[in-house]
Amino acid sequence: MGSEMCIRDRCYVGTVRLDQLSERFGEAIHVEWRAFLLRPESRERDRERFVDYTRSWQRPAATEPAANFTTPWTSDAPAPRGSIPAHVAWRTLAAELPGAADAYHHRLLTAYFTDNLDISDDAVLTDLAVEVGADRSAFAALLTEQRPSLTDVVIGEHNEAIGQGITAVPTMVLDDVLPVPGAQEVDTIAIWIQRLLDRRLGGS
Repeated sequence: MGSEMCIRDRCYVGTVRLDQLSERFGEAIHVEWRAFLLRPESRERDRERFVDYTRSWQRPAATEPAANFTTPWTSDAPAPRGSIPAHVAWRTLAAELPGAADAYHHRLLTAYFTDNLDISDDAVLTDLAVEVGADRSAFAALLTEQRPSLTDVVIGEHNEAIGQGITAVPTMVLDDVLPVPGAQEVDTIAIWIQRLLDRRLGGS
């Protein structure tokens, strides 16, 4: 059974709950990450307005204790300029070090939501990649080399999601047939997954 989840600007709560579902169902499910860009354009953001925006993280923080939010933004780092760089960096690392892809995904989330780092900055993205086992110079070179082609991949996935009418943050698509919008409770998603698994077994 496949479980495809669209990453919408690094949804922290959704990732934590997918981790819990993966622990519960083991090899019965497979998680495939797809890109969705809340900030597809690259632009400087007004710091005061951005810090005020990060106060809204208090709501998801209250719904998922396992996700560690720092709110409001407390570091001196600027606000990320857009969503594409982190997606491209993740794909760069995942292609070269697939065994570290999940660790890098999680580190990107904590870098932004917990450490309040600018994950649109190449130097930050490289530092984080090194933390999960990448060679610094090799990763930096690949990030530069593969940026154009991987940017096209990320934008393509974003446009595909738009075409499918996906708007919620996050959205899971279970078995390519059942969209689950929003940060639903783990037990609720588990019921739907189990029903799909049971139906598959019943049809075999």
